[in-house]
Formats: sequence, C-alpha cells, structure tokens
Amino acid sequence: MRNLNQDTITQAVIARFAATPDPRLKEIMTSLVQHLHAFAREVKLTEEEWFKGIEFLTRVGHITDGKRQEFILLSDTLGLSMLTVAMNNDKPAGCTEATVFGPFHVEGAPHYEHGEDVANGATGQPCEVRGTVRGMGGEPVPGAVIEVWQADAEGKYDVQREGLKQHQARGVLKSGPQGEYRFKSILAEAYPIPDDGPVGDMLRATKRHPWRPAHLHFMIRAPGYETLITHVFRNGDKYLDSDAVFGVRESLVADWVEQPDGTWLVEYDFVLNPASSG
Repeated sequence: MRNLNQDTITQAVIARFAATPDPRLKEIMTSLVQHLHAFAREVKLTEEEWFKGIEFLTRVGHITDGKRQEFILLSDTLGLSMLTVAMNNDKPAGCTEATVFGPFHVEGAPHYEHGEDVANGATGQPCEVRGTVRGMGGEPVPGAVIEVWQADAEGKYDVQREGLKQHQARGVLKSGPQGEYRFKSILAEAYPIPDDGPVGDMLRATKRHPWRPAHLHFMIRAPGYETLITHVFRNGDKYLDSDAVFGVRESLVADWVEQPDGTWLVEYDFVLNPASSG
C-alpha cells in the first residue's frame, strides 16, 4: 500500500500479520500494534521522544548480561512483572501467593542439607529460617526442591560482586519427610535495586525511590504441585508500602524475631497449589 497516513497506517500494519499461522502470535501482534499506535496518538509522540525511547531501550540491552537483567528490572519497576504474575497465579484461598521472580536468580546454586548455612560468608547478622511445605489439604510435601536467595547486609547479591569465586546467600535444599525445612542465613535487609543504569535514570526522572523492603526469595518445586515463586518479607520494614517493584503481598509478610543470643529467627509455612490435570 502506498500513501499511508496517520489515520490508515494502523490497519495496514495489522493486515501484514493476517497470514500469521500461530493464532496466539497473531492475536498478540495485532493487539500490540493497536495499543502502540494508540499510545503514540494519545500522547502525540514527537520524533525526538521516539528516538529517546529507542536510545533508552538500547541502553537497557547494552547493560544486560549474564549477571544483570535490566529488562526484567524495567518490567518490574513498571509493574508489568507483577501484573503478569497476578494474572497467571490466581490461586485458591489458602495457597501461598506468588510474586515477582526478580533479576538475580541463577542456575547452579550450591545444595545444602537441613540446618546448614547458605550464607556461605555473606555479610549480615546470623538468622535461622524454618517452616513447612504443605499442600492445600494440609498434607506434608516431602522432597520439595526449595531454592532460596537473598541480598547481603550491604544490599548486594553475590552475582553483583566482582571477583567472588563462590555463591553466597543462596542455595538449594529439600523438604524433609514431614515437609519441614530449616537453614541458616543472614538477616534480610532493605536494599535499592540497581540504579546505575537506564532504569535508575527513569526512577530519578520520575521522582521515584529504588528501594525494596527486606525479603527472602523462594522458588519451590514438587511433583504434583504448581511451582511457586515468591518472597517472604520482613515485617516492620519502612518500604513495605512503596516497594519499587510492587511485589509485596500482606500474606507474605512475616516476623523476624531476635533471639536471646543475638541471632534472628523467621518461620514461614508454604502451601502449594495442586498442578492442573488439564
């Protein structure tokens, strides 16, 4: 087609996707074009603004590598990650709620036995974490694979530290015969998301802070149950109501209790949703 204008170009672009063989891909691309074009019209996007947007996304791509996922960070700070999680994890009442995955999970974390210290030298006050993994009917889930990871006392994940030769404050363990789990780590502390890149520039330009409330990350997998990706947040943290990535859920907030010996204890029981048979 020739001589397209601002009133006719949207339908012309949509028509180019008409032969897409995958119906879901066709649906997504058609809707994407419609909404992108509608956005440009609504805000009366200038060419300079469009180019700045391209530059911004290019910078997001350049800073992303095997240790830092700036696109996930961007999605998180725009609320898109949590919206997608909420739409796809509408669990029955009583199940542990899901929340954002975050950009700092890595494959190949070390395995630990019950009671061992996953901190592995990370800085922070000693803390014990324990609880159970159960199903909706209260049945224990033995042998559930539990991955945990967290930032250290300085707000850094191990993958953010140059030259570190071992994983710290992350590990993999399995629930016991009664669904129980227990490990040592460090006290969870609030920390800012990485703000030395384009996402940080966006936060500063919009007068937003980069802070996340103190939390532990968990991913729990067991046969017959849906995989759970979630956090446990530290009660009393001042950022619980303004999490930079919108991930807090009231049901995921727990008490960290200081013990007489100066260590800390947090207890949290997870309830998994049965996997769909369909």
